[in-house]
Amino acid sequence: MIMAAPAIAADSSSVEIMPETANGSTEDFTEAQKRPQFGTRFLTDPRQVFQHNAWDNVEWSAEQEEAAQKKVQENCQPLPAEKQEEFDSRANEYWNDFYTIHENRFFKDRHWLFTEFPELAPRQKAPQDSEEMATTVQYLLNGEDVPSSHTDTKFPGASASYRILEVGCGVGNTVFPILKTNNDPGLFVYGCDFSSTAVDLVKSNPEYDSSRCHAFVHDLSDASAEYPMPDASLDVIVLIFVLSALHPQKMQNSINRLARLLKPGGALLLRDYGRYDMAQLRFKKGRCLSENFYVRGDGTRVYFFTQDELHDLFSSAGLEKVQNLVDRRLQVNRGKQLTMYRVWLQCKYRKVLAPP
Repeated sequence: MIMAAPAIAADSSSVEIMPETANGSTEDFTEAQKRPQFGTRFLTDPRQVFQHNAWDNVEWSAEQEEAAQKKVQENCQPLPAEKQEEFDSRANEYWNDFYTIHENRFFKDRHWLFTEFPELAPRQKAPQDSEEMATTVQYLLNGEDVPSSHTDTKFPGASASYRILEVGCGVGNTVFPILKTNNDPGLFVYGCDFSSTAVDLVKSNPEYDSSRCHAFVHDLSDASAEYPMPDASLDVIVLIFVLSALHPQKMQNSINRLARLLKPGGALLLRDYGRYDMAQLRFKKGRCLSENFYVRGDGTRVYFFTQDELHDLFSSAGLEKVQNLVDRRLQVNRGKQLTMYRVWLQCKYRKVLAPP
């Protein structure tokens, strides 16, 4: 499967969108289930590189890894502190400008969502399944109160049995495919974004249904900011190419806050940029803010992670690893005979009960 991701060009304010679907419509869940997870197309003969648009799990040679490290080191001189402060204080302005310029013209159907993250697809189980029963029993054995289902509390989605939050929802590239594909009557989807312009675009979408979803403006980097739902109320939190936009020093507190929103057994799903991705190697001098953290031509920022860094962030927030893998993808432009090496990270971490 060719998985798409919204990579953003290093020295441009334009968005580099990987091919997803031509018309933006969402396939049904049955078709999505037929798609293999990434990692199934291997390049065994270099002479065949232009036979497909992408190749999975491409191993880097020692020379290639060394060249990438050298390229990053050449461009690692950070900008002056006052300039960095400007990008930090005006972050909201830059993202609003981004969505004002692009609006929803780059909307693409992330057709890989339900293959890689089946937690977003229609559930094949009753709301009170064996796992939830075991969680309840564990609370009782620990002498703790069982968290409320929040059905008697006034907040958007209070009566739902399955709640999903996408942080950094943009114009709804994940929210609307979930709503269209997942017809679970107990489902409620939240979407938040730092940009009020993006949230306005979500709410103006004809598919926006306030009985099934709630979009709101939120600054993920502000760990003290309130969310519209209570703690321990979410089944799934989705972070797709959004954590990398935060200042590295603010990431841990932000993840800690999100972890509190998850129910016991709830999952945090992430896909983001990996170290030495093509986008990182394209940055020229004068774009580095700190180690592996850069500013694009449009003022938005991006960090490039390692697996260990993400594991430390999530485990420090009390989450348990389910998946933490690197997707090294060789993308090919057959028309121009170009090869592009992408590095993305994909994680699933789950909130567990404290041991008795």
